[in-house]
Amino acid sequence: MQEGYIKFNCNWIKAGPVSQDYARKMNVWRDKLYALGLIGVYENGIGFGNISMRHEGNTFVITGSATGGLKQLNENHFTLVTSYDLEQNSLECKGPIKASSESLTHAAIYESTREVQVVIHVHNMEMWKKLINKVPTSRADAEYGTPEMAGEIKRLFRESNVKEEKILVMGGHEEGIITFGDNLDEAGEKLMEYFQ
Repeated sequence: MQEGYIKFNCNWIKAGPVSQDYARKMNVWRDKLYALGLIGVYENGIGFGNISMRHEGNTFVITGSATGGLKQLNENHFTLVTSYDLEQNSLECKGPIKASSESLTHAAIYESTREVQVVIHVHNMEMWKKLINKVPTSRADAEYGTPEMAGEIKRLFRESNVKEEKILVMGGHEEGIITFGDNLDEAGEKLMEYFQ
């Protein structure tokens, strides 16, 4: 399992924390998802799950790499993705921590539709098995954190009703599910609809 490993070229500009406001808002849902085991850490120590919020344009604040296993996050566990290149599989982030290994997947969603303000990525095998190919699903040969996955996200926005469904299954990323919305509650509650 390659989970949790950053596959893109990351230009990390170490800087002070992002606004406490972002951390406070995102932690409301992040804490709930952690409590439900949708964000967490595997027995091998690899963390999973992340959450992001649009900043300006296609820049966004996202939970940092390897934070899945932490029960509570503070502003030092978030970073700002300032630029990225999906085809070159690279990004630049600025903050106290490197961006999540899933950052380019989040970037592809923000780039695909201006309405989305929040992206949530969780892991749950039961839900994944139940939803695969029933809701918009990326191809099985597109691995997380790759240009292929970013391309699949863009394809789903062109060819499926993912924009209306606000949920997708990562076919090539076992357990991986993404929801999004124009605010935190919309993205979180969409996930809860399927988790119940």
